[in-house]
Amino acid sequence: MSKQRIAVVGYGNIGKYAVEAIEASPDFELAGVIRRDAGASKPRELGHIPVAADVSALGKVDAVLLCTPTRSVLEQAKHYLALGINTVDSYDIHTSFLQLRKELLPIAQANKAVSIISAGWDPGSDSVIRTLLEACAPKGITYTNFGPGMSMGHSVAAKGIPGVANALSMTIPLGTGIHRRVVYVQLEAGADIETVSQKIKTDAYFSHDETHVIAVPDIDAIMDVGHGVNLVRKGASGQTGNQLFEFNMKVNNPALTSQIMLACARATFKQQPGVYTMPEIPLIDLLHGDRESLLARLV
Repeated sequence: MSKQRIAVVGYGNIGKYAVEAIEASPDFELAGVIRRDAGASKPRELGHIPVAADVSALGKVDAVLLCTPTRSVLEQAKHYLALGINTVDSYDIHTSFLQLRKELLPIAQANKAVSIISAGWDPGSDSVIRTLLEACAPKGITYTNFGPGMSMGHSVAAKGIPGVANALSMTIPLGTGIHRRVVYVQLEAGADIETVSQKIKTDAYFSHDETHVIAVPDIDAIMDVGHGVNLVRKGASGQTGNQLFEFNMKVNNPALTSQIMLACARATFKQQPGVYTMPEIPLIDLLHGDRESLLARLV
């Protein structure tokens, strides 16, 4: 069976694990890595992998994993969809993904391509769990409690603040879906912690949560990519109340994100042209193998 050729766009936290996930998968071939600084010295672990500044240098590419900051996803996805290449991203701003979907939809349909957006673990696989739990108890409340752990999206957002050389944003669950953000920043020379702190706290990523900003001399000395979630739904099945469901996981954040993105890349080849979120995709389309064998094992 021919393998789908997948390219990784960006080589940060997620991109590195995405390369590993593709190389471990039986139905994909790694076409290469796309980096803006492709002409710079290549990381040692990419020695055998093509690295290019443009997808045209990689030959046939069937889909790309957009392992780039959320705020660049719209521009990147538009570019690749216009070329007829399927895209998967891990866009993580819950309040604006529907606008992203709306803007990408006509481009995907016009070029007979498929885009799966917000395909991380939250939004992403957790969205699927929330959907299932609501089907189990249509009336009720779901609490999503993240962490404690590193939020990649929040860390990237903090790092983009002027005066910040590096950043680590930790999510601390307070219960019932309420969180505290603790942001460790390594300041650039001459930067003022009070100014940086104010800019972080008013950024859209942080403005809705209690946020504390702490200056440290070296982010690498405290870096930890572990994360997790506790999902709880309490509600009613039919007219029977007091139904309680709970889902827990502790994970390496970028490794899980990249694995889910790759599973969604597989699903892009089974959908009609358009833009999808994970709850809209048949779960079986995320898996490698023929449908009957999968059903025999899973049902």
